[in-house]
Amino acid sequence: MSDPDQDHPRIVSESVEVQAPPEVVFAILADPRQQSRIDGSGSVRNLIKGPDRLSKGATFGVDMKLFGFPYKIRNTVVEFEEGRRIAWRHFGGHRWRYVLEPRGEGTHVTESFDYSMYALPRRLLIEGLGFPARNRKGIAGTLVNLKDAAEADARA
Repeated sequence: MSDPDQDHPRIVSESVEVQAPPEVVFAILADPRQQSRIDGSGSVRNLIKGPDRLSKGATFGVDMKLFGFPYKIRNTVVEFEEGRRIAWRHFGGHRWRYVLEPRGEGTHVTESFDYSMYALPRRLLIEGLGFPARNRKGIAGTLVNLKDAAEADARA
């Protein structure tokens, strides 16, 4: 199940091979309390509130820190396919998406930051502030952490 949109110029994405089945990886992604465990950007602090397990339409709040300033953000799950795809967005509209593809006994995971819905003024702001490059680095770190977490959970 490849994501044809991942080649869009305003979708920043990276992938990793995880030696754990999709259901183990997805269990981490669908548990909002795991966000600080896997965050590779250094911006996620703590869960504020939300369900134990995400589903389409579910909301969850997270304490964040960006450019040294703490803030709170509320996310809504906008894409959800059990074991295969989950994405959420906040008031800004851009999406954080994970797509899982079974590969033998493991999982190919692609994480993306999708800001393709923005028109010129907002798009230029996102790009001018360096979010595509900053988020690519955060995604790479998150995927390493997700891989480590999922492989540890699969062994347990």
